[in-house]
Amino acid sequence: MSVARVTEISATSSTSFEDAIKEGVDRANQTLRNVEGAWVKDMNVLIENGQITGYKVNLAITFVLE
Repeated sequence: MSVARVTEISATSSTSFEDAIKEGVDRANQTLRNVEGAWVKDMNVLIENGQITGYKVNLAITFVLE
């Protein structure tokens, strides 16, 4: 039997939502061991002067405890 934990993180990209997700998952893997999955909870765009300047995602990262 395994036990997992879920932690929430936010990640941004100036390119795309897909890139923001990749950045978030890559960063989670640097700190957490046994990352099993990520759930995209929310997606937002950052706007300045009427222009999209960034893409932000809120992720729920699941990892198995040792």
